[in-house]
Amino acid sequence: MAEATPHVGSRVRYWRLRRNLGRKQFADMVGRSTSWLDKVEKGERELTRLPLLERVADALGVDPAALTDSIQAARTAQCVDAAEVQAIRSALGRYPGLSARDSGRVGVVGIQRQAAYLDQAWLSSHFAVVARHLPQLMDDAQRAVLVTTAAEQVAAYRVLVTTYRLASSMLLKFEANDVAWLAADRAMHTALRIDDTWSLARATRSVARAMTSTGQRDEAIATSLDMADRMHDETNRNEQELLSLYGMLYLSASITAAGQDDARLARDMHDEAMAAALRLQPHHRTHQTFFGLTNVLIHRVSALVRLHEAGRALEFAATIDPATVAALSAERQANYLLDLTEANTQAGRYREAVRLLGRAELVAPEEVRCRPLAHGLLRSLLHNTTGEPARMVKRMADRAGVTA
Repeated sequence: MAEATPHVGSRVRYWRLRRNLGRKQFADMVGRSTSWLDKVEKGERELTRLPLLERVADALGVDPAALTDSIQAARTAQCVDAAEVQAIRSALGRYPGLSARDSGRVGVVGIQRQAAYLDQAWLSSHFAVVARHLPQLMDDAQRAVLVTTAAEQVAAYRVLVTTYRLASSMLLKFEANDVAWLAADRAMHTALRIDDTWSLARATRSVARAMTSTGQRDEAIATSLDMADRMHDETNRNEQELLSLYGMLYLSASITAAGQDDARLARDMHDEAMAAALRLQPHHRTHQTFFGLTNVLIHRVSALVRLHEAGRALEFAATIDPATVAALSAERQANYLLDLTEANTQAGRYREAVRLLGRAELVAPEEVRCRPLAHGLLRSLLHNTTGEPARMVKRMADRAGVTA
């Protein structure tokens, strides 16, 4: 039997839970009782009056069509939205140490578990999940570093750095660059407070990416290389924990150099990363970097795309074993497929570009349906395809809410 189409009340409940709003809290926000809300969410009472529907939608931070129109509801639910970006911004604007009310103990094991869960959601390109839970984790991690024992201090600070990094990385995906820079800067200052090389290396990657997004490419490269120099000797003594992070600093510098059309520096940085990867096992992966030979190779493709060398990018990609790419996270695979889509578009190979973009959507739907980068590719392909490829692009664009 076909599943019934969700009613307005079920969508109200979905968004209430996604906004982390309790029943009474939300009922108070719209000036109604919890019994009224229960009936609405169960479909026993309809939201037929437009003023009330608009009040409910406004309290949830969504367009009324996200509650009443099935197509718009599906599009809205799959992506991080402005209210969630604002919630992350608000979390960055809170300072628990200023308030005596925030002195309660927060368990380090609990926030480590939640950080691991959100890291996995990120690697799976489930960005709406990250956005829903990240502000609370940020609050908890900020409080944890205030009250932690000496034995747990490094662990607590590492979680806080991780939360700031997640915030910065996700905001960069959705081109909220100024807020992403703030989150990355918080990560760096937090890492400097604990003087932990692991934390500093992770924070530096975030700062470098945020600098790149705001046009500070020279500074981004210098920051990455300064950190690589700083950790070089310690990395030799502690390869298991630090070598993957060391290599990722060079990959970050390589991509940034490519973005400023410095092909030689991009190649040099790639070679440094490759040297680090060759010191590891082929499928080595730690600390959510998925660092290793395959990740270094697909970053080279990304650099060549940014250098507008589409032909070389596609030739290089043809040498990479697809099975090793399939072993990477969904987030890494999807970004590689987006790079290949861009390379084929640059080369005028639109049919292949459409095929690869379709594969990216299968691997990680949110990467294609929600990201501005992918939306740009969709618009380009809408203008440059005919026949069946054009129909395929149109279907993808419809799912993403993109028009030509």
